[in-house]
Amino acid sequence: MYEISITTHFSAAHHLANYDGPCADLHGHNWGVEVFLRGEKLDELGMLVDFSDVKQAVADVLKALDHGDLNAQPAFAANNPTSENIAHHLFNELSTRFTDGEARVHRVTVHETPGNGVSYSEEA
Repeated sequence: MYEISITTHFSAAHHLANYDGPCADLHGHNWGVEVFLRGEKLDELGMLVDFSDVKQAVADVLKALDHGDLNAQPAFAANNPTSENIAHHLFNELSTRFTDGEARVHRVTVHETPGNGVSYSEEA
């Protein structure tokens, strides 16, 4: 099994509705994002998937979130834009972009701060 990953970031504001604490107020983060893809077969060049393809797919998904208010995004209309929900959203969005080849999105990790992060995968 092969696993590749890319690391990137985006900046956005959010607040946590019904939260008793300072995160109930509008504030921002420089969110760190790690995306992991797994697969068993390499292509004719010896790659699972081209890093540039992964970077472009992630950039396309993050473009809708970057420098915005996450609470105003349709993806978070019913759920607080917590790190957990952001990781889940990114996993779902990216999974729809890697369906043709051998590589599948395995895990997405979102870091709200350098010391705090959460991962989402659909592995049991």
